[in-house]
Amino acid sequence: MQMRVGRIEGIHRARLLGVYGVSNTTVHISPAGNIKTNSPAGRFLQSRGVQPQHFNSYGSRRGNDDVMVRGTFANIRIKNLMLDGEEGGHTIHYPSNEKLAIYDAAMKYKTDGVPLVVVAGKEYGMGSSRDWAAKGTLLLGVKAVIAESFERIHRSNLVGMGVLPLQFMAGQNAVSLGLTGDESFDITGLRDGASRIANVVATGSGGRLVSFEAQVLLITPKEVEYFRHGGILQYVLRQLAKNSGQTKTVNRVD
Repeated sequence: MQMRVGRIEGIHRARLLGVYGVSNTTVHISPAGNIKTNSPAGRFLQSRGVQPQHFNSYGSRRGNDDVMVRGTFANIRIKNLMLDGEEGGHTIHYPSNEKLAIYDAAMKYKTDGVPLVVVAGKEYGMGSSRDWAAKGTLLLGVKAVIAESFERIHRSNLVGMGVLPLQFMAGQNAVSLGLTGDESFDITGLRDGASRIANVVATGSGGRLVSFEAQVLLITPKEVEYFRHGGILQYVLRQLAKNSGQTKTVNRVD
């Protein structure tokens, strides 16, 4: 992590990791239930010599980032509209059109240097204020969440993790705009956090274009500052380094 703070720039050529409907709770985003043997988290634990009878639950392994990131969007009841509402933590990877577990698709995009976006309906992130719902989203490579509305605490947690919360304009959502999941997204007009409106262009197969505006939900000057730093952790580290007289670099954490 460099000491110099960058500008809030646009997001380019991002792919959709998931399209979700209304009332997706933090339990849907970061489940606390049992870890399945054939899930990315289950496969990871087995690769470390943990037998299935000792997997326990995501909730019991909240201190293990390798497990928790693999559990993000992996609730067996979550419905990704990219898969016609099929339940479970899967998505379609583009442009391969391959059905993959959310984590596996995210890592494939990460290898290719592709940022990610999540699209959702109303009341996104409602329920208990699980910090892993925001942390896991970040670690999957998601740069922005575009929703019809957000639960207050989860929106704040996303900002704290450096994930941009954007809100559809009234009356708009993924269905009304005709978003299918195969689009790549360009999000511009952020003006280093000064703009309240972002411009979004989604380019689908065959060159189909969907252009719309979204509200930038960086609500306070302090949230803009946190986001400019890449999140609260980076902000705090830079403040500590500055106060201790270090002006070069600190160890990378992003």
